Order: sequence, then C-alpha cells, then structure tokens
Amino acid sequence: MKKIAFLCWCVCISLSVIAQDQVSGYVFEDSNQNGKKERREKGIPAVAVTNGVQVVLTDEDGKYQLPIAEDEIIFVIKPSGYAVPTGANGLPAFYYNHKPEGSPDLKYGGVAPTGKLPKSIDFALYPSEEPEEFTAMVFGDPQPYTQKELEAFARGVVSEAKNESGIRFGISLGDLSGDDLDLHPGYVEILKQTAWPWYNVMGNHDMNYDATIDAHADESFEKTFGPSSYAFNYGDAHFIVLEDILYPDPRDGQGYWGGFRQDQLDFVENNLKHVDKDRLVVLSFHIPLLHQNENAFRDSDRKRLFDLLKDYPNRLAMSAHTHLQRHNFYTAEDGWEGKGRFHEYNAGTTSGDWYSGKLNEQGIPISTMRDGTPKGYALLHVSGNSYTIDYKVVGEPRDYQIRIFNPKVVANNRGSSSGIFANFFIGDKDDLVEYKIDNGDWRPMTWIEAPDPSFLVDVMEWDLMESLEAGRRPSNPVNSTHLWRGAVPTNLPVGTHTITVRARDMFGRTHTASSIYRIAEPVTF
Repeated sequence: MKKIAFLCWCVCISLSVIAQDQVSGYVFEDSNQNGKKERREKGIPAVAVTNGVQVVLTDEDGKYQLPIAEDEIIFVIKPSGYAVPTGANGLPAFYYNHKPEGSPDLKYGGVAPTGKLPKSIDFALYPSEEPEEFTAMVFGDPQPYTQKELEAFARGVVSEAKNESGIRFGISLGDLSGDDLDLHPGYVEILKQTAWPWYNVMGNHDMNYDATIDAHADESFEKTFGPSSYAFNYGDAHFIVLEDILYPDPRDGQGYWGGFRQDQLDFVENNLKHVDKDRLVVLSFHIPLLHQNENAFRDSDRKRLFDLLKDYPNRLAMSAHTHLQRHNFYTAEDGWEGKGRFHEYNAGTTSGDWYSGKLNEQGIPISTMRDGTPKGYALLHVSGNSYTIDYKVVGEPRDYQIRIFNPKVVANNRGSSSGIFANFFIGDKDDLVEYKIDNGDWRPMTWIEAPDPSFLVDVMEWDLMESLEAGRRPSNPVNSTHLWRGAVPTNLPVGTHTITVRARDMFGRTHTASSIYRIAEPVTF
C-alpha cells in the first residue's frame, strides 16, 4: 500500500513538472474588447502561437499548447482580418513575458519577476477590416542620445508624419534610442501622437551593453516592447521582425556583429510553414545584410535566411543602421537562389546624420545624411503581394524627390568641367535619369558613385566659419549610390536657362525637378 502511495506521489510530481514546462491557453474573439476571455466568447481556430521557436496552430476551439522555458515570451502571430489590443503604453499587446525570476541586474533594468506561470495565457483578438491595398509608415533610426534630441524627433518628424492619411500601422527599424534606454518610454509616448499602432525593431543602440550573453542583451527592450523577434499578418502580407545583432561578438567577445541566432532562424523556418507561398513576405531588421566581407554580417546566417525564403517569389527586406539610403539587390553571387533578385531597402533615417547640421527656423537640426539624402521617413504601399516605396523628406513638399546641383553661371562658348548633378533620393543605379535644357531634347545622365556636391558644400561651410553657429558640424560626405551627372552646355545664348531633370524609379513612376543657371559673356583679363 505504501509502495502504491509512493508511486502515486511520484506520478503527481512528474505531472506537475510536465505541466510547468507547458503553456496553454486560447486565442479568442474579444467581443467586448476588455482583454479577458469570457465563457460566451468563442475561440479562433488556425491562429499561429509561438514560444519564439516552435509555432503551433490553435485547434477548432482556439486552444494552443506549447513548451516553455523560464526566460521565454509567448506570443500570437496576428492573423489577417483581426487586430490585437493595445497595452498601457499604446503598443500592440500580443505577447506574454515569462520570467519567473525577472531579468538579471542590468543598468537600465528589465522585466520584473512574473512569478508562477498562469494556468491559461489567452490572447484577445477582434475583427478589423484590412484592405488588400494599404500603407505602412517606416521610420529609420530615431536614435536620440538626449532628451533634447528626442524632442527634435517629436517636433521635427512626428509632428508632420502624424498628419499622413491612410496609414494602417508603423514600423521603426531599430535604434529607437541612442544607448540611453531610459529614453524608450519617452519615444513610445511620442508615437502616441499618431493614430496607428507601431511595431518596433531592436537596434544595436537599444541593447543592454552590460549584458554578458546575447540572450540578456534585449532585456530592457523586452520590458518596453516585448519580443525582439516576432511576426504578424496584415491584408495579404506577412511581416517578420528580427533582431539581427550578435552581442557580444562571438568572434572575440568585443562589440557586436550583424547576424541571427539559430533559434531566430528556427522560428522563421517554423513560422513560414504556415505562410502561403504566394503571399508578400516583408522582413524588418536593423543591420543590413549587405557586406563585402564578414566584418558586417555573418555569411552563414544570411545564407540560411535566403534558403528559407527562396520559394517565396514576393518578398522585401527593410533595414536601417547606416544613416544612408540605398537599395541592395542580392543575386546568386550573394547566395540567393530564389526567383529574381532579393530586394533590401536600406531606409533613410528620421535622425538624418545624427541630429547634425545647421538649425532650421524651428531650431531643429537639418541633419542631411552623408550621401546627401535629407532626413525623412518612408511609406510602404502594399497591393496584394506587390509593393512600392515612397520617401518623404520632412519639411518639404511630397514631390521633392531630386536635388540638383549646378554652377550658377558659366562662360559662353567656353568648355566647363563643372557638371549638373542630380541626387535622386529613392533612386538606384539601374533607374533612368535624364535632363534637358529649356525645351531641348532629353539627354541621359550618367550614374556615378561619388559624394553629393550639395552636401559637400554644406560641410565646407562649417569648416570655413570664422565663428561657431548653433548646431554641430555634419559628418564627412560619403559616396552616394543615387547620384547622376550631366554636362553643362555653354553654347547657348547668353541669359538664364532652365535645367529639368526627370527620373523613372524602379516602380515605373516618374519624378521631376528643375533648376536654373546663367550663361554670360566671358570676362577677360
């Protein structure tokens, strides 16, 4: 009898241990939107739920079950046609942090102890109309290092961006702060000025730099934003957000390295098993995949990501980090074996050149980026499984897409080595860019990889100042990947002439800009 009692006790203990290693709950339609599952509220079947690696679908009653460890986040992958509630901070509330003992002791803190695992972790959803065509706003690197820079982000970018119409949600591509993680709540508060939910990517300046292992580098991020790698659906598109910073650098333990952990790529693989091949897949991460060697991004991680996506003909990657704007296209030479070229949009930033440059009339740094791209934000337009991208320069009309640099005056009938330069901010070297003088014929411009002379002049003005002005000297110029050059005609009548530039982007749209120059009689000596 004692032996039977002992065996029963052992079975109970074993079942208890097993129960503690499993999490279960429901995904349900929250008809009264109070965030709590009530008896009359029905579960939603075939919704993906994950522990960050394994991905399961809810059963016909909306129930799921997953294994769980002591430092994991359980979250629902929002299905199309539904919305998730927002938390107290206004961000999408689609996850549960499971940290019974809380985060380790770090400078900026992390998640408070969550205690014993609840009996049921339920995720509320409610029906929401999601059109096939929609627009998402994209921010690159807000990256304020100080409260003053955070205010510049609010007044210089968000105050304008919040007036955009038709935006369904926003994505910030990392570096939400500039190392001071206490600025995260202020950044979130500023986002509340917009009327749409925001999904956030973790950047290298959002890390806990005093963490000793990679798994703890995102503790403060998790406290404010939830999981640093996750996914959601909207319309006919599937979005995957990935933290792509290896810290400390596994090569020498110093600094960071671009790449993915195995568990993240396992999550992508398991997640894609539930994503139709004809859907548009949009990936968002911070550090771009582009590199000439392994100093920027780990080759093996990029290759595995490419292999996981090769059967998805409709895909886009978005990154930031560089404080430049460019398009990266990957081919078989880079390890991409799928259909066509793999497009990565490396977005311009809302902080521009780290809040540098002269101040505008509002007292906010102009902060043009080193490749001559003005600071701004992007608009991702999705139609079914296709997309287009617009770039909006803050403080300028929507059609300001090209900046022209040209000499103000040239000598009549004397050859000039100066040129007409067109910086087409959203452009790529394969785009067609042409120019004409007055009502003359269109002539092709030549793509060049060189610094934008307009930005070079801006920097030189700082170096030639005899007394300092408010603001900070911009960074040195770098080669632009969206700059074109044309010759300056001097054999036209003396007087003022109009330069018109037109550019056709990769999506087939045409953009124009104009400038003037004078032809004058030569001055002899």
